[in-house]
Amino acid sequence: MRFAGRMVLGTILVLVFAMVVLVWNAERTLRGDLLDQTLQDLERQARLVRAALGPDSAAWQAEAHEFGAPGDIRITVIARDGTVLADSDLPMRTLASIDNHAERPEVREALAGRIGRAVRVSAIVRESQVYVAVPAPMGALRVSIPADRVDQPLRRSLRAVLLAAVLALVVGSGLAFVAARSVSRPLRGLAGAARAIAAGTLPRFPRSGVPEIDGLVVSLREMHRQLEDRFADLRREQSETAALVSSMVEGVLAADSRGRILTANPAARHLLGYQPEDGLPDLPALFKDKEARGMVESVLRGEEVTREIDLDGTTLLVSARPLPGGGAVIVMHDLTDLRRLEQIRRDFVANVSHELKTPLTSIAGYTETLLHEVPDPETGRKFLATIQANAQRMQRLVDDLLDLSRIESGHWQPKIETVPVEAVAREEWARLAAKAGPDRILRVEVEPDTTLRADAEAIRQIFTNLLDNAIRHTAADGEVVCRAEPMDGGVSVSVADNGSGILSTHLPRIFERFYRADAARSREEGGTGLGLSIVKHLVEAHGGRVRARSQRGAGTTVTCWFPG
Repeated sequence: MRFAGRMVLGTILVLVFAMVVLVWNAERTLRGDLLDQTLQDLERQARLVRAALGPDSAAWQAEAHEFGAPGDIRITVIARDGTVLADSDLPMRTLASIDNHAERPEVREALAGRIGRAVRVSAIVRESQVYVAVPAPMGALRVSIPADRVDQPLRRSLRAVLLAAVLALVVGSGLAFVAARSVSRPLRGLAGAARAIAAGTLPRFPRSGVPEIDGLVVSLREMHRQLEDRFADLRREQSETAALVSSMVEGVLAADSRGRILTANPAARHLLGYQPEDGLPDLPALFKDKEARGMVESVLRGEEVTREIDLDGTTLLVSARPLPGGGAVIVMHDLTDLRRLEQIRRDFVANVSHELKTPLTSIAGYTETLLHEVPDPETGRKFLATIQANAQRMQRLVDDLLDLSRIESGHWQPKIETVPVEAVAREEWARLAAKAGPDRILRVEVEPDTTLRADAEAIRQIFTNLLDNAIRHTAADGEVVCRAEPMDGGVSVSVADNGSGILSTHLPRIFERFYRADAARSREEGGTGLGLSIVKHLVEAHGGRVRARSQRGAGTTVTCWFPG
């Protein structure tokens, strides 16, 4: 039920209750007043009749009829023993058959010398009567009237009161309806304004003319203004927080107390293998790894957890913290690259140590021999030649490490100029000719006037490393082919040999530093294991790319592409 209906109904109920109380109280009051007044009148009449009765008892019956007729009252004369001597409503012949009245309550009081009053049903006329009996010389004199004479004016008064009450009820209901509408209309407007505020739309605040409601409207308007300001601040803070979380390289997950995902930034989706449009399961089902699921159960129980876990080949440092209101926030740091770099560093130290240990051992051994023994001149020259070769090997290793470090650190920048590919290739081959031997053939296939826009020294170092590798892995009567041609808006330069080739399992790692497909053979031939790594970094420093193709027993081709 609406407010207006409730207000009208409440007013009607109040009015009805007031009317019932009013009528009930009026009935009691009027009945009591009328009865008291009637009893007083009857007492006066009884006294008058008592005074008017003559001394002759034989005339009392006639006198009773005479005195009672004008006032339409019943007059009864009663002897001291309770015998009825005269009655205005009964014939004289029936008086002897009337019961003794000595035990009538009003008669008993009168015979005792007091005024007797009673309202009861008459045993003779079988109607309710109002009795008043007064003491008299013969015994008692009683007057009575029907009780209906008292009820008639009472009913008329009550009808008047009820009519006024009904009229008041109708008028009050109408006024209540008008008042309810005048109050409920602005209240409905306030309710609509509150709904508009909740929906985020512009509210319309009503005017009622009622000071209290208008005060409420003013308060609601001020509340709306403050809410708008606070919502604007919250939206700004939420946007800033969302932007901050989205831009984090760490994966961030937030879940409620039931484990439902509330927030998952792009980094978290990437680490867990979910696309931006994919739905996320609840937190307990998000991780498939047993260790990760145990961590989730711990944090949902309210424990703080920091643990490093392996997830599908990715190493994650996971920090999970419970939220005060239930739920948890999980931050995931990707340590895969860091662990790989640590492994590379360990491998690098081990490889450098190993590469330096062999020549240092040779140098120390031969030097110790020369210091403690005096060999013949031929043997001494061989020892010194071995010492020199190992020192040169160490020098090449240190030079390659310095070059690689300089390129990786970004301190080296290519000095771009026009480089003739064919001329540089032949120059580097000529420098390596003694090592290549007279039977190896270099075939250069270069498009006419093919040039590179690159650093000349870098190109020479690239050719040196590629040709040196080709020579070391090609038989004495083998062939090395150098090609250069325009491709994809740049120039493709490749060095191919028909040597031993590389197994497919080794091919993806040949550009890693110190990686050797055949470590023993490479060390015997003086390789440092850094040549192809230097080539890769020099090509990429020019904005290019490098790849290798090989088949075991059919040779290897390394192709470098440089942008135009």
